Amino acid sequence: MHVLGPKITYVMMIKTGFPRCLVLVGAAAVLTACGSLAAAPEPHTGSRHGAPMPPASLAPRLDDPPSAASRPPSGREPEQRPPASSGPEYEGDEGYDGGEGAEDGRVQDAPPSGDAPASAPATGPPGTASTLPRSAPAGASDAYRRWGLDRPLARPPAPPAVKPALGRSGPQQWGLPPTVRRVPTDQRVVFVTIDDGIEKDPRFVEQARELGLPFTGFLTDNVIGTHYDYFDQLRRLGNPMENHTLTHPSLAGMAYDDQVREICGQRDNLWHRFGQQPKLFRPPFGEYDETTLRAAAFCGVRTVVLWRAEMETHGLAYRYGDHLLPGDIVLAHFRGPEQLEGQSMTDMITGLVRAIQAQGFTIGRLEDYV
Repeated sequence: MHVLGPKITYVMMIKTGFPRCLVLVGAAAVLTACGSLAAAPEPHTGSRHGAPMPPASLAPRLDDPPSAASRPPSGREPEQRPPASSGPEYEGDEGYDGGEGAEDGRVQDAPPSGDAPASAPATGPPGTASTLPRSAPAGASDAYRRWGLDRPLARPPAPPAVKPALGRSGPQQWGLPPTVRRVPTDQRVVFVTIDDGIEKDPRFVEQARELGLPFTGFLTDNVIGTHYDYFDQLRRLGNPMENHTLTHPSLAGMAYDDQVREICGQRDNLWHRFGQQPKLFRPPFGEYDETTLRAAAFCGVRTVVLWRAEMETHGLAYRYGDHLLPGDIVLAHFRGPEQLEGQSMTDMITGLVRAIQAQGFTIGRLEDYV
């Protein structure tokens, strides 16, 4: 505020007979108001989807490459824990399985945040490859015989020009990532995902390369240890490696800060190891709550990936029904003879590919659709 005008006003007030003490009090009040305007506190801002976020000076942008220094500090969200549930979830033609309650962690009538625009691929640390092929890997033409298949794995159809929308809308979930068990598509394609990282069978690298097997890995730090180089070999074949937490806890019911530590911590590991920020996240055991979705959003997660079919020792098991459906997400694990009753990792993958082919499907790359 310009001070000349008020100064003239105060002099005129004194000359016209106003008590000097009242004039001084008024001047002090005006100067105090000017000082408070200059020191106005920084407002809290919302995310680009309207979810509450920390003040802009404290909160890193979700699209910024993560680093050890940028890990979110604790204490930014309320400590109340919502009941175990899940967010907006696409189930395809079967709808939501709404009557199952909280066992697999779903919020009823939950909206999707929509597919947030993906940030440009981050430039990775020196010596890392920060890009992947945009299409599913191609295999050798006759390698299928070596791996016990009776025909080669068919190439997947061309992915859609625009990725399909996931989930449903509702204001209470704006800003949270959608969850998906099936991709909305009518193409005869399913999506293989492989979790954890216990087994590091070098023959699986050969098998994946020779078959042209597209899959998405969801990696857990505490079972990988110092062996990220093994998973980097698979990643360089065109198979993305995504986030499956640091220590594989059941996240539902955990405090927000602890969930952020699990999710953002593994995000940072994958960034430093591979030079890419993961955009997909799978909660261990498929268990999560709304706090998980808030923590995942804070850590830059675009979509929470669940599954509808799982490869077990004796074949495929389904959450409902008895066969694969277009767009199904299939769960498998990096496991070896100790966990597979004597089967090797490559035996398990051969059985999985056979089961998928027998039902008239081929395998696509999940990141081309979500």
